[in-house]
Amino acid sequence: MKAEENRKTIERYYRCLAEGDAETFASLHTEDVVFNLIGKTPVSGRFLGRAACFSEVAARVVRALVPGRFRFAKKWRIMAIEENCVVGIMQGGGTAKNGLEYEQTYCQVFTMHDGKIAELHEFFDTALAEEALFGNRLERPQTEPAFPFEF
Repeated sequence: MKAEENRKTIERYYRCLAEGDAETFASLHTEDVVFNLIGKTPVSGRFLGRAACFSEVAARVVRALVPGRFRFAKKWRIMAIEENCVVGIMQGGGTAKNGLEYEQTYCQVFTMHDGKIAELHEFFDTALAEEALFGNRLERPQTEPAFPFEF
């Protein structure tokens, strides 16, 4: 039964992203949620707690996109589910404020606790994120994030 409850939480996660329901989206995460984002982008690394995950990561991505011209979770699929782990793939896209298209695919591994997301490992095209979101065509070397991606 736990696996089915977790599936429902992640389906709701993707629906909230598709509909832009930020309040419900945030409520699906534990207070001490951990985000692990791959790469060396400005939003890569390990982020601890809702405040850091949403104000340091999610808000920074959203600020780089044209309001109303971007939609997270255009499509998604749950690929695997176990008692406390769900793996999903999601595609989203639209226009970044610098005029570039940001059509991104994410692979997400969720660790669940009591029906909420306790930890996220996210994999995405970091070169695309650098160029479209942060205006960096990777012509200069990047520094390591303060808290590197872990798994």
